[in-house]
Amino acid sequence: MDIELLFAAAGQILNPWPFFLLFIGTSLGILVGAIPGMTGAMLIALTLPLTFYMDPFNAIVLLVAMYVGAISGGLITATLLRMPGTPAAVMTTFDGYPMARSGKPGRALGLGITASFIGGLIAWITLATITKPLSIFATKFGPFEYFTLIMMAMVLIASVSEGSLAKGLISGLLGMLISMPGVDPATGMPRLTFDWYMLNGGLKLLPVLIGVFAVSQIIKDALDIGQVPERIAMSSKGMLMSAKDFMAQGVNLIRSSLIGTWVGILPGIGASIGSVIAYTAAKNMSKTPEKFGTGSEEGIVASEAANNATVGGALIPLIAMGIPGSVIDAILIGALMIHSIQPGPTLFLTNADIVWGMIAACLLANVLMWLLMTSSVKYIAGLMYLPRSFVLPIVMVFCVIGSFALNNTMFDVWVMLIFGVMGFLMECAKIPLGPFVIGFVLAPLAEEKLRSGLMMTAGDFSPIFTRPLPLFFTILAVILLLWPIVGDWMRKRRASQK
Repeated sequence: MDIELLFAAAGQILNPWPFFLLFIGTSLGILVGAIPGMTGAMLIALTLPLTFYMDPFNAIVLLVAMYVGAISGGLITATLLRMPGTPAAVMTTFDGYPMARSGKPGRALGLGITASFIGGLIAWITLATITKPLSIFATKFGPFEYFTLIMMAMVLIASVSEGSLAKGLISGLLGMLISMPGVDPATGMPRLTFDWYMLNGGLKLLPVLIGVFAVSQIIKDALDIGQVPERIAMSSKGMLMSAKDFMAQGVNLIRSSLIGTWVGILPGIGASIGSVIAYTAAKNMSKTPEKFGTGSEEGIVASEAANNATVGGALIPLIAMGIPGSVIDAILIGALMIHSIQPGPTLFLTNADIVWGMIAACLLANVLMWLLMTSSVKYIAGLMYLPRSFVLPIVMVFCVIGSFALNNTMFDVWVMLIFGVMGFLMECAKIPLGPFVIGFVLAPLAEEKLRSGLMMTAGDFSPIFTRPLPLFFTILAVILLLWPIVGDWMRKRRASQK
């Protein structure tokens, strides 16, 4: 760890303007996370146009702060409404809501907030210590290593995302296909443009992201606009964890944080699965597993420590290798590209200030998140009851402005609307959006690496099977692809034998 660079980045963030952006980002993330239907991905996609004219350092500070805040804010609605503000908080509903209904909403929120903070802190230590060594190792990768790593990540994303493996693969391949129109990087000739000059530059990342994440959610919420949530009387009693609580929950906190961190490192899996695994582990190792689902403190702590830990974990492959650890990380990669910063293992060499700024912002946003949520969760909770008929039109206006501002053309607005409808239809068909976006972001990089490798070897594919790392990644991808199929077959066989 470069302590001097880390302290320099932290010092820069503590200057008035960057700190203001950190505060705004964390606050907005918490607020959006606390409003059912709004997600961190949606907020960050909508904020990207506002960062066009910002200094890249400040832009990254703002977006990382939003990321940390949004994952944490989801626990408020999960606890008070039994409605996770973000998918990452879904496991918190199982115990947070019953505890709040039993007259202890402050206790449930306090456990979740402090567990989120500890989870974020442990993940940050991992982020700050192993990212640079990993990036140095990744600089030894050639084009075939990168290509097979991206393919392995795509298969992993498809196999563990919500829904079936087939739907995950369809989503990922669709995202890759959508990235194909434009000028062929090798020949310089238009490809899949159907003689439509507007497609010569390809489909831009921003309108696609806003459409898939924001507009699709607006359509979904508009169809259920009359829903009125049940109110729970809010109280701050028991908000702060005592030394006795830390002693009782210490092992659970550390175990769940480590699970969340390592799940976050795996490309594309994200906070939802991290919290599910940590919650299951906590239940299996608990002395009182029967209390899980009825207001268990262990359940709340496990879920929230793990889902916040995935934030720091997911930033590791992004910074070290340019591979997104989650959907929001895919958007952050887009943000780096918009600011002419090439993600990947050389990021520590070419933009060390940005990297350490990202790492420092993750820590400071986590501290700020704890302070803000502990002191004002009672007031933030009121946002949950804002009528959707008031919120949705405002968000839609920001969607249109954000897409139009990219090139000052209505073409991008139409692209946003088309992908909004497409994202809505995909969700109706239970096709996950995560593999689609990550496929869209990673396909051009995979194509570039494969073509570079083939140019170096005069069209010879054999290095994929003769070099150790490409062979390892290929075998792992095949195992990941076949494992769900083999697992289903084994389960059916056991069931038939019974």
